[in-house]
Amino acid sequence: MSVARWGYAGKPFLLFPTGGADHLDVERFKLVAALAPLWENGRIRLYSVDSVCRRGWLAEIPAAEKIGWQVRYSKFVEDEVFPLIEYDAGPQSVGVGGISLGAYQSWLAATRRPDRVDLCVGLSGTYLMERRLEGFWNEDWYFHDPRQFVAGLSGPLLAQLRRGRFVLGIGERYENPAYTDGAAETLDRAGARVDVLKWRDPAGHDWPTWRTMFPTILSATVPAATPLVPELPATVL
Repeated sequence: MSVARWGYAGKPFLLFPTGGADHLDVERFKLVAALAPLWENGRIRLYSVDSVCRRGWLAEIPAAEKIGWQVRYSKFVEDEVFPLIEYDAGPQSVGVGGISLGAYQSWLAATRRPDRVDLCVGLSGTYLMERRLEGFWNEDWYFHDPRQFVAGLSGPLLAQLRRGRFVLGIGERYENPAYTDGAAETLDRAGARVDVLKWRDPAGHDWPTWRTMFPTILSATVPAATPLVPELPATVL
């Protein structure tokens, strides 16, 4: 499993790849370049991680095995990737984001670990995953489907979830808003802060739209960078 990084300072932000893609897909399709004004200027420290969706959710295997891949992947993200980012960027909250299946991974990470994640950006998300399970259910799936376990959150985890922010975007013309609306309803019932953005872009479910939306959202949600070296006063006595 590989992790890539761009940038040297700012808020750590972890990208999950689409569908069966790998950690460099965001670079091949020029999303990293679109975000360059943020990571080059120290507002975000951008990370991207490999995915196992092609072995799990997208593979022709039994539902229990699909869930098993997700369980192991979530453990990898929580026990290895988050500590790696903390080691690299220091002890601060992480933002997560993704597109399509990457959006599902993002809101799963944000709802399972609100103690580490305070910002989640999901675009064109595939959040309703039970259609891939053909009616199968087990306890592992309960804890990897936010629509089920978020309703049961309480205490510090619920308080941390409510302090975070979720921004979910969806195209009105070429996509199914029911996925995003379902995720947003789950978060809203829990008292979390969630914004739903709907666009009418002729590019639809494709990278030109996402390369526009991601920088727009992060520019509005990530604070401006603090200079690493304080500027000298205008007059030095």
